[in-house]
Amino acid sequence: MARKLSTNTINKFKKKLLAEKDQLTQILEHHQQERENIRLSEASAERSPDPTSADGGSMAFELEKELTLDENTRHLLNKVEHALVLIKKKKYGNCENCGEPIPIARLEALPYSSLCKNCAALIES
Repeated sequence: MARKLSTNTINKFKKKLLAEKDQLTQILEHHQQERENIRLSEASAERSPDPTSADGGSMAFELEKELTLDENTRHLLNKVEHALVLIKKKKYGNCENCGEPIPIARLEALPYSSLCKNCAALIES
């Protein structure tokens, strides 16, 4: 039988998750604003480097890197939002795969975790 987390413990994790959600949202908004500023400043043809030049290649690499970081940030934000839904449904703290309790130490490290360590390892392999 799964143990039930105390209200205080759940509230502690909810507070951490909400703070993480705010931080991730701010990161995504900041990156979007930076890309928009770059796009506007490079709108003229004389400022835009030739995509076949070294500068153009560097810019393409940097953009790809930023988009990958954004994708990873969005993925993490989705996990955080899912954990908040689990709290609302009163299902937070138990593995969504096997139903066993997720150890508090794991939740401390990854408060958005919805799988125990064993199930996470099985799914990732």
